[in-house]
Amino acid sequence: MQGAERTTRQRIASFLRERPAEAGQIATEFEITTAAALTHVEHISKSLDGTDERLLAAPPECRDCGFDGFDSLINRPSRCPTCKSESVSEPVFTVR
Repeated sequence: MQGAERTTRQRIASFLRERPAEAGQIATEFEITTAAALTHVEHISKSLDGTDERLLAAPPECRDCGFDGFDSLINRPSRCPTCKSESVSEPVFTVR
């Protein structure tokens, strides 16, 4: 299938098979918003159910205190619940 014939989600899934990426990186690569990238990632995760592949997500992490126990692995929290820092990394996604 050529690149123009594949859906954005199919192209993002292929991209994540090749390298791990943050939502911001996906958004830049595919010229979409970060919110749209996160929506696509959620749907890719669901579409992989029943296959031998999985969407893996490294959790967001506070750059100041190292906290990584956030409730949602898909969304980037605005601040750390422990130290209240706003320096929180984005989750990193990959398909394996």
